[in-house]
Amino acid sequence: MSEIIINTTIEDKRWCEKIADVEQVIEKVKSAAFDYLRIHENLDVLQQEKPLEINVCLSDDTTVHQLNKEFRGMDKPTNVLSFANLDFENFAIENEPFNEIELGDIIVAYETMCREAEAENITLYAHFCHLLVHGFLHILGFDHITEEEAVYMENFEKEILQNIGIDNPYE
Repeated sequence: MSEIIINTTIEDKRWCEKIADVEQVIEKVKSAAFDYLRIHENLDVLQQEKPLEINVCLSDDTTVHQLNKEFRGMDKPTNVLSFANLDFENFAIENEPFNEIELGDIIVAYETMCREAEAENITLYAHFCHLLVHGFLHILGFDHITEEEAVYMENFEKEILQNIGIDNPYE
């Protein structure tokens, strides 16, 4: 079973002011998400002996806006962006020569997350955990383009969040 390594970059210090022990929260959510997926989904990438790396960047609306515009063609900030590094169809071939596997990058926008949490009347902690789970699922190849994909992905999100004591974010 592969080790999951999180490389956290905190670009905006407000993260540390609003979410106590933010790096420990990331580790807790990572453990819950990947433990759940190992049990409920047969993903080759999670069966590797090599360490898996994920970069999590706690940023702001300005940075996420720029990335969203450049990579998704959307001229606005969003709550979380995920950039997967893997081609799951050719996974084994592409990653054989490497000592570790870089799964991808997750970037979360502080201001958007705060606005959404306030509008939905939920804690920043709960919303942050949800965005992390959402990001982890995206870099593992899950998506929500079709209704079927969305339901499948949302069910995983709800179950993972429930395992760490967070209510269903879709109610």
